Amino acid sequence: MIQPTTAYIGLGSNLGDRKRNIRAACDMLAQADHIELVRISDIIETPPLGNTEQPNYLNAVAELKTNLSADELFSELESTEKTLGRLHRAKWSPRSIDLDLLLFGQDVIDLPNLTVPHPQVHLRSFVLKGLCQLNPNLIHPRLRESVNELASRLTGCDFYIDPHQPQLISVAGIIGVGKTTLTKRLSSALNCDILLEPYDTNPFLSQVYAGKKELALDSQLYFLTARTEQLNRDTLHQGQPVVIDYIFNKELIYSRRLLSPRQLELYEKIYPTFAAQIVPPVLVIYLQDSAQRCLERIHRRNRPYEQRINLQFLESLNSDYDQLFACWKTCPIFRLSVSNFDSTREEDIEHLTNQIKSYVICNVSDRRQFG
Repeated sequence: MIQPTTAYIGLGSNLGDRKRNIRAACDMLAQADHIELVRISDIIETPPLGNTEQPNYLNAVAELKTNLSADELFSELESTEKTLGRLHRAKWSPRSIDLDLLLFGQDVIDLPNLTVPHPQVHLRSFVLKGLCQLNPNLIHPRLRESVNELASRLTGCDFYIDPHQPQLISVAGIIGVGKTTLTKRLSSALNCDILLEPYDTNPFLSQVYAGKKELALDSQLYFLTARTEQLNRDTLHQGQPVVIDYIFNKELIYSRRLLSPRQLELYEKIYPTFAAQIVPPVLVIYLQDSAQRCLERIHRRNRPYEQRINLQFLESLNSDYDQLFACWKTCPIFRLSVSNFDSTREEDIEHLTNQIKSYVICNVSDRRQFG
């Protein structure tokens, strides 16, 4: 006897009696031939995607067992939508009921009318919350990560891939953690452009690290203007991936650590004008390691202007970065521990690269958009 397949369905409604619509869809699926409705997650309310003005959605995830094929189950979902009065209009338009086939066992399906796993399930907190409630150890068959890990990357937000946005990938972390090495590897693996932090061209940096605090503002203003030139909206092109070895938000982290109160007061008046000109990242990779191991790398690479950096300063930076990303809402964030990830290991780079391709536009075949 053929064992049934476990499938997960996303349900949403933002027209009419939203909760009733979701319950009605579940009842119809439970009564359909060859489908068993196992359980349903909590129903939660979410704002619409795509910056559109329409009512909020109610969303849930249902777990099914079925002897139908994925294509047959998809047809059943479409039939249920039609029976419940859904009109297929423009993408992200209001709807009485929306049924998405999220996962079908561990199958990976790429057909003209059906893609499984749903191609943006990993970008939707409201979907991942439901999946985590039903089965937090469930593995995404394309990304090979648990839904619990995928949910942690979104910090409670919902995102979508915007082809009109420059596809900026920021590798972040403290000095000595290995950002530049990873950035170069990713640029090569993704066959995309690279931008590196202008450390070596800063004429004030070595003197600041040598103790000349009166030059700290000059150094930070140099970085501020140089990074703004690199990340300016007129410099980067829409839909084009580029990897950089820093995140622009670090400007305030370093300024608050290096500047005197009077210098900082002036800097913080200037900063917003520059920050308004930069392109935000569509993905952040936060590389993490202990301050002690980062200090050892700093000593090994022996850049003269870095040799006065001490452990306490690195520990403070680690804390600052953790605070920055604890409430990060701009884009998805991968947290990579150097103890588990090695940027010199081919299999680690390949796994990371394959995942990045699901979060950004890397080529024409990645430009699928689903509502």
